[in-house]
This record gives sequence, structure tokens and C-alpha cells, in this order.
Amino acid sequence: NEEEFLKVCEKRKTENGGKLKAVDINKKELEIEVKELKSLSQVIEGLKEKFPGLVHWRVPVCNSAAPLAADFDNICKTLVGTAINTPVIVNDQVGLSRATTGCVIACLFKEFQISASFEGLVETVPGVNASLLKTDRYVMNPEKDTLNRGEFEVVKELISKLKDGAGAKNNADKIIDLNGTPKTGGTGIKQLRENIAESKLSYEIMDDAAQAFLKTKIMDNIQKYFYLIAFTAYIRESAAAAREVVEADQKAAVALPASGKCSIPAAQLKLGKSFVTFLSENAGLDDLIDTGKGNLQWERDIPPAALANLEGLAAKDFKGNLGKIIHDIYQTAHVMFGDMPQGDHKKRAKYRFASKTIMRILPAAMKKEIEGLIEAKKMTMDLYEILGKCTWVEIK
Repeated sequence: NEEEFLKVCEKRKTENGGKLKAVDINKKELEIEVKELKSLSQVIEGLKEKFPGLVHWRVPVCNSAAPLAADFDNICKTLVGTAINTPVIVNDQVGLSRATTGCVIACLFKEFQISASFEGLVETVPGVNASLLKTDRYVMNPEKDTLNRGEFEVVKELISKLKDGAGAKNNADKIIDLNGTPKTGGTGIKQLRENIAESKLSYEIMDDAAQAFLKTKIMDNIQKYFYLIAFTAYIRESAAAAREVVEADQKAAVALPASGKCSIPAAQLKLGKSFVTFLSENAGLDDLIDTGKGNLQWERDIPPAALANLEGLAAKDFKGNLGKIIHDIYQTAHVMFGDMPQGDHKKRAKYRFASKTIMRILPAAMKKEIEGLIEAKKMTMDLYEILGKCTWVEIK
């Protein structure tokens, strides 16, 4: 609430002798002398004096999860009626995830305008291969792994349910990459799809508390990616419909003599239905993502033969074989995490795996005792702490 936020700032300024304490994007603490306080809306209203055509629309959205279906519609309603070359400025508090999401939505709407307005016109130009302009033919780098390609199980199910779901995903991926980092051919600073894979990589090296937070963030980002693909399918369907809904008395004004196809000015294009309606017509998508966004392999599976070997050593003589057990755990980890680049991330992932695996194969009595100490927060599930407890000898 901008008005309430302005009141809070005014109160803090008064209590601090006309100054406000703030933290910049680099987390540097500042104390600023305040000469005048304005809300964002008041600043925008002032800009309209210089730019009378400026339209401001605020859409509160979650940082990680997808905007609501109504939020997609609100952005589209703001853009309907604009010319094809109308600049769109997207801003959020930091300029990362939410701003990039807004940019992707705006670009997809621009694609709707281009597709509906100019497809007929482009086809009249001699020598132009119109298929080259189709973003649904986008081919991602095949060397990327499945997570970086966005091939999540729930996304695969979505593609199978949507009309030309594969084309919608290709189209969405192209726009996401263009709005992403330079390494994916973009000009932005956030890669909405590959950011999921990066977070999943970090997940493997985090402690339990950090994992709980990161797991929620990963699932939220999968949900966002899911709805961006669904929105792309909606936009593609809307573009095809918009080309066919020209009234008979207006068709002569926009029809091209050579082909008879219509080239409707972008500012005159209308969306036949809302994204909310599209989702209701494709019933089950909301339930699909709610139940499927967590369908990831959160922990790497230890090979059965390696686990059987470790369990055998522990059962035969845990303390006597402890050196061999530790050696074999790390040898297994070396193979399991072979895909990760050398460095601290890989070391932490292997150490965490070793901590969990040693807990898994502890003799029953020892395991029960250590689990009790961990639950009572007298120790943590750390390899060295566990080994220290297992090998500690009390003097009698």
C-alpha cells in the first residue's frame, strides 16, 4: 500500500531529525537527508506532464512464484490498444526476477501483435521465408542438460495437454532466453528457466534449513515457468483468432490485395478472451502444477551395489571397518558427483552425501542414540560430529 508506506517514511523521517535510514542494492547502509517525500504514483503523475501518453500500471506479484492469471490479464489490458513500437518499461524493486517475468509477458504480447498484424503482410514480400520468423521453431542447445532445457515432468505433461504444446514451449523458451543473460543470447540479468537448474545445483550442498527454503523457491520457479508456457499457448491461440475476427464491413480496409489476407494495425487488435478463461477451458492445469511442481529427484540415489557393500561392512564390524567405510563412501561420492565442476560446491555436496550415508548405515542402537541427540539439538548431522560420537570412548 503506497499511501501507508509513505506515512511510515514520513514518521521515520520526523523521528530521525529529517533523515531516513536506507540500505542500497549492495546492502550498504545509508542515512539520507530528506527534502521531499513522494510515492511512486505521485512521481509517475509528475512525469505525465512531460510525457502525456504515459500509462502507469502497478502489478504486485510474488518474487519467485508465477503471477496470478488475473495479473497476466491486467498486463495485457494495459498493452491492448498500443502501437507495435510503443516502448514498454518494466521495473521492480531490485530489477531481477519480477522485472524479467514482466518483460517476458510484455514480449509475448508484442509477439501477439506482430503475428496478428503482420503475418499476412510478410507473406506478400517476395523472397521472404515466413517460416524463419516463427519462434516456435526455436531449437535450444542440445548439449544442455534436461533441467537447463526446462524438461521437467510436469512441463512434459503440460505440453501433452495443450494444443501444439511443443510449439508453445519453444516460443516461450525463445523469449525467456532473449530476456535472459548474455550467455543464452539475451540482454538481461536473470534466466528464468536456467535459474531453476542453478538453484537445484545449490540445493545439494545446503544444510536442512536452507534446503527447505530453496526447495520452495525451486517449486515456485517451476510453477512460474509452467504458467509462462501456458500463457504463450494462450497468446498464440489469440493471435490466430484475432486474424479471423475482422468484421465484414471493415475487412476491405485491412485486406491485402495480393493475398486477401488481413493486416490489422496493432493498436486495433483485441484479445477475444482472457487468460483466466483460457485456463478454465483447459481444466486441470492448476491441479497439475500444484501436484507436479515438486516432482524432482531432490537427492541423488546411491547405486544399489555401493549401498549393499557399505551396509555389509557396517553389519560385519562397524568400528573395525570404519576406515574402509569412509573410503568407500567418498569413492562412491566421487562417481555420483562426477558431473559437477571441481570446487567448493562439489566438496560440500560430497561431504553432505557422506554425512547422510554414514547415518543411513549406522548400527541400530548407535543410530537411535545419534538421532535423539540431533532431535534434541545437542549435535548436528555432520560427518565429523557423527564419527566423533561413534568413536568416543568414555573412561570408566
